[in-house]
Amino acid sequence: MKRVEAIIKPFKLEDVKDALAEIGIEGMTVSEVKGYGRQKGHSELYRGAEYVVDFLPKIKMDIVVNDDMVDNVTSTVVEAARTGKIGDGKIFVSDIEQIIRIRTGETDNEAV
Repeated sequence: MKRVEAIIKPFKLEDVKDALAEIGIEGMTVSEVKGYGRQKGHSELYRGAEYVVDFLPKIKMDIVVNDDMVDNVTSTVVEAARTGKIGDGKIFVSDIEQIIRIRTGETDNEAV
């Protein structure tokens, strides 16, 4: 099992969610997060005062899939989330050692 963690622009969430649904991904966890990379934030004007916004709003999606689905999921996220501009995001793939469904006690593949 693998965990695919995608950090994307907020306005791309629905596009990515719909694209993942088309390939059969039924569940994910979505969090509103803030961060920065090469974008380095930006300056904004508020009530006449200029201030720097260091952390930009992003969406973090966590999706757990079987090993054979990883390439399909990552390519789908890349295709749906890409704008071609800086700040499109990143995808991290990591191993999952164990999964337990709390309600039933099912483990691993049955719990996904």
